[in-house]
Amino acid sequence: MLLKKDELPILIKDLKKLYPKTKTALNYGSAFQLLCAVILSAQCTDARVNMVTPKLFAKYPDAKAMSQASLQEIETIIKSTGFYHAKAKSLSETSKALFEQYRGEVPADMQKLLKLRGVARKTANVVLQDFYGIAEGVVVDTHVKRLSYRIGLSKNSEPLKIERDLMKLLDKKYWHWISHALIWHGRGICHARGPKCEQCPLASYCPKNGVKTK
Repeated sequence: MLLKKDELPILIKDLKKLYPKTKTALNYGSAFQLLCAVILSAQCTDARVNMVTPKLFAKYPDAKAMSQASLQEIETIIKSTGFYHAKAKSLSETSKALFEQYRGEVPADMQKLLKLRGVARKTANVVLQDFYGIAEGVVVDTHVKRLSYRIGLSKNSEPLKIERDLMKLLDKKYWHWISHALIWHGRGICHARGPKCEQCPLASYCPKNGVKTK
């Protein structure tokens, strides 16, 4: 059941009380490092990524250094993040592309970012929003996907369709904030299994047997 239009301002107000200021949990020191961290975060927790990146960035702090590393060297460092063969290829090829095409700089452009290996809209949106302050869309990860359906922001299950729904529903000024707010809420309270509904200020928005609780 979708959220009613007059409920949206109240939902935003309630979320704002919980998460007035939000940002990514990933640690980074540059646009390049944020890009690498988001690539590594696929099917992996941010906490695990943050355990791996200090060593990775100490050895390969920029696109030039990473582009010169062997796949085996990268794989050895990032192995614990999972899917490390594919991720190592993405880091290597993306670094080479950045160094050769953009002088090692990460472009602040959605279409250019999407041409890089391992970069889809979620990754591009994180880099654009959290580093460049550019909101071209809404980050849709597993938490945003789950909560958007649960609280009635979208009835879709595909990330791109959910993103489009959120962009239509929300003023652009909320695009950056809403994704992080939902991510933090999904991590802390609205878990995929065993959500802490009794502790959740947003419980009244959640469907129960297809009907809102309030």
